Amino acid sequence: MTIRPIREVGDPVLRTPADPVASFDRELAALIRDLVETVDNPGRAGLAAPQIGVGLRAFSYNIDGLIGHMVNPTIVELSEETQDGDEGCLSVPGIWAPTVRAMHAAVEGFDVHGKPLRLEGTGLMARALQHEVDHLDGKLFLDRLTGEARKTALRALRAR
Repeated sequence: MTIRPIREVGDPVLRTPADPVASFDRELAALIRDLVETVDNPGRAGLAAPQIGVGLRAFSYNIDGLIGHMVNPTIVELSEETQDGDEGCLSVPGIWAPTVRAMHAAVEGFDVHGKPLRLEGTGLMARALQHEVDHLDGKLFLDRLTGEARKTALRALRAR
């Protein structure tokens, strides 16, 4: 079992768009195994490869006891209805802030073997899918904050 250390805000890998996975091989299988084993801990809803220092487009999720992964994900559907709940991030420990996300999201990509895969969900699953794809695009949830929520979160980040 390999639980990888989490990269934290300030690490350049978190701000660099991840490269598409080109080879569905043993190395990818090992990465996916590490992502799944690392996300399989209490309080962890999702984990993108850049968060463990790997600049590839892959993530794992752990939502309501459902654990899985996706490779080369693309958001293909977002509802107009939104949710505005507290969001946090393993790479920004201890900071939670109200973050607006679509209430429903659908993502298409591939599994570890290159088989097409579609994930969709509402509520927490939708939030996790959007959050992890943001990581793959070099964005943190802090980038989505506005107004007082942004000021408060950035103040807390500087105080750390």
